[in-house]
Amino acid sequence: MAEIQPVRGWRYNPALSAEIDEVVSPLFDVVSVRQREALYRNPLNSIHLSVPRAEGELSPTQAAARRLAQWQAAGVLRQDGLPGIYVYYQYFRLPGEGRERCRKGFMCHIRATDWADNVVLRHENTLPAAVSDRAELLAELQFQTSATHGLYRDEAFALEALMDEAIQDPLCQTEEDYQGARDVLAVIQDAGVIRRFQAVLASRQVILADGHHRYEGSLAYRQARQLAAGPAGSLGHEPWNFHLMYLTNAASDDVRILPTHRVLRELPGNLTDAGLLARLAAYFTVVPQAEAQDLPELMAGKRWAFGLVLPSGAYKLRLRPEVHAQLDWPTTPEVKDLDLTVLHYFVLEKVLGIVGPDAQRRWAGVAYVRGLAECLQQVDRGEARAAFLTNEVTMAQVEAVCHSGAVMPAKSTFFYPKTLAGLLFASLAEEPTVFGAVFEG
Repeated sequence: MAEIQPVRGWRYNPALSAEIDEVVSPLFDVVSVRQREALYRNPLNSIHLSVPRAEGELSPTQAAARRLAQWQAAGVLRQDGLPGIYVYYQYFRLPGEGRERCRKGFMCHIRATDWADNVVLRHENTLPAAVSDRAELLAELQFQTSATHGLYRDEAFALEALMDEAIQDPLCQTEEDYQGARDVLAVIQDAGVIRRFQAVLASRQVILADGHHRYEGSLAYRQARQLAAGPAGSLGHEPWNFHLMYLTNAASDDVRILPTHRVLRELPGNLTDAGLLARLAAYFTVVPQAEAQDLPELMAGKRWAFGLVLPSGAYKLRLRPEVHAQLDWPTTPEVKDLDLTVLHYFVLEKVLGIVGPDAQRRWAGVAYVRGLAECLQQVDRGEARAAFLTNEVTMAQVEAVCHSGAVMPAKSTFFYPKTLAGLLFASLAEEPTVFGAVFEG
């Protein structure tokens, strides 16, 4: 099962850590163009390493490598003296909730294993271009600029008290990040405590929540280094065998997944609102609603239920149960049972004619939007022809799909809040800390 190791992390120097809000950044796959441009104006922001841009004659990866070397030489980034497990808490509130939640987790190195090894499990497919982008950056920097997000399940909550103790002495914390969360980082460097973390993970699989492209980038980099080393040149403890990951307990109620709605920029074949509703009626019960804002409440907790917002009105959709047997994609029952699979099959394929998951991932006519208000505004402004509202995927569904060996439709999960880039970095240019050699005695 999962092998984790402590990290001798690289972090911003104390002065910059005291102003950590100014140098952290959203992850590469969620940062918007507008956010990037604002962050690039700070020459010390982590965006320059995680999502670099070309500078003069230098390519983005070359520019990032030059900047990293400058930051290390000038002491902008400093390496901690001892390896450790880095505790990372995120305090946040969900829309409509009064209470503050706290997602508890920790960052460490995990041995990078292939999907076929069934140690780290995935729930979505990746785009080759994005994987290549991450692998190229990793090869140039030999430096991990952000942690992916993994889930392990521990109903006994064996590690939470240890993390609670560590977080009382934080290394740094944000006031409020771009998504409204407060992020706190601490470190555990005690050998006995680290062994307890390793023991818990050693009997468990890890589900990748966020960071499929970065993780596959690590696998591609590891494979390239193994090929270069040859059969006799790899001992298994080389730095490129490890990957920086943030691990949280899937048993916690504070590990939250928010829905991602489907907004259609166009309707194929100049389909009218009336024509779309007529086609949908072959598969769904279609009930008009007076207020689009009421749709999430009407859908909540109902199987295969959706909201539809059109310029002409709002509707609640519910798949007719007898129709579900028509879903003939070659996948597992766990995937077929998902609301989003129903939506992609019966709406995108059967109603709109975008046939198959691959074609749907490539189709430029669909966008993925998280907020209800943004969906309604895009339809109201004429920027979208329709918005299909969905319920969130549950943790139980994520686990069931992963253990079935299948993957979900694109953009099925949005784990909230997102982790930040810039709190912790890890080098692959030096030998990793392999527990035992460093912590003997």
